[in-house]
This record gives sequence, structure tokens and C-alpha cells, in this order.
Amino acid sequence: MLVVTTPTVEGAPIKQYVGMVSGETFAGVNMFKDFGASLSNMFGGRASQYEEEIGNAAATAVNEMCARAQSMGANAVVGVKVDYFTAGADNGMLAAIATGTAVIL
Repeated sequence: MLVVTTPTVEGAPIKQYVGMVSGETFAGVNMFKDFGASLSNMFGGRASQYEEEIGNAAATAVNEMCARAQSMGANAVVGVKVDYFTAGADNGMLAAIATGTAVIL
């Protein structure tokens, strides 16, 4: 499945727009990752625990979006955007939502 952030694919004309497609994921950030990130915040540096978690969440959301696009008969998704936010009573959940347009090239 070809996934691009652009609205078109150079050299591959869009034959049919299948429809909007999305993929979502929620990931819990545990207390150990919170502790490590708080140390990074206090002493400076990157919070690699969060970076890894947000990368995994984005990949999962894109994979879910691709699976839905494929089930709709598409062979590509164009105009892809991934958004992030926190959720839950104490903002302890990280969410990633991938959206795009399923197409047939």
C-alpha cells in the first residue's frame, strides 16, 4: 500500500477516489516511562521513551488506516496526516490518528 502526504502521486494518475479513511490507536504511557521523561525534563535532553511511544503509535495508526483502505479496494492513500493528542483522566493515554483519502492508482 502506497501512503503519501501529497494529494497526488507523480507519474501515477489517480483512477478512482474510494473515500476518506482513518486509523486510530491509543497507547498507555506507564509510570516508568513517565519517570524517565520527568528526569529528562528536569536535567535536559530528549525523552526517548516518549519518542519511541509516539513513533509506535503513529505506525500503528497508519497500519490500521492502510488495512481499512485495502478492505475498501484501494491500493494507495494520499493526503495522509497524523495527529496526536493525550486522553484520559490524567492525560495518561497517547492517541495517534492517521487520516487520508483512499484511492486506486
